[in-house]
Amino acid sequence: MPLALLHTSPVHVPVFDALRDAGHPGLVLRHLVHVGLLDRAGRCGPQAVTGEVEAVLAGAVAEGATAVLCTCSTIGGVAESLGPALGVPVLRVDRPMAAVAARAERVTVIAALAATLAPTLALIAEEADAAGRRPAAVRTVLVEGAWERFEAGRRAGYLDLVAEAVDAVADADVIVLAQASMAGAVTRTVTRIPVLSSPGPGLAAAAAVAAPVSRADLS
Repeated sequence: MPLALLHTSPVHVPVFDALRDAGHPGLVLRHLVHVGLLDRAGRCGPQAVTGEVEAVLAGAVAEGATAVLCTCSTIGGVAESLGPALGVPVLRVDRPMAAVAARAERVTVIAALAATLAPTLALIAEEADAAGRRPAAVRTVLVEGAWERFEAGRRAGYLDLVAEAVDAVADADVIVLAQASMAGAVTRTVTRIPVLSSPGPGLAAAAAVAAPVSRADLS
């Protein structure tokens, strides 16, 4: 089990399976879905679920995971911080996306859940600092009503609202979709501004870590 994926919604499972099939054939994934983590992190803050996240990741490592990818932007920082103690790489899905966004002068971050905004902004600032750049000018947009549609299982309506919010942005060099669940909105937009989503780059980064083990397992 080279790569474990920690999700806070089951909708991510087919998305990452499809990305694996298209770009990383042979990579073995194990999906760990814990919906309650996002609920509690939203109410009490990401640090409130540190113990629970640590237990989930430790269980994955005990079962053979050699790397973990957290696909939730809200708790990604918490998961990532546990990697050294667990002895395996723990990646957050949005870091590669944030690294690209940090190179822009004007960034608009779009989220459907308010709890995702602070971790995303902090990550973009961290990536800018690591690259020796001054922080980007970041504007945030919370898409009203989108998360309610997501929770109700109205995925098409959810993506439509996100796409509308993207197309309303006129003063940015790049647009960041803060949550992995938003990625499907990219194909629904008409904007000429680059729109960044996290699943593809995030899985590619995790696959690069897990790939040597995966090849060994398959030989």
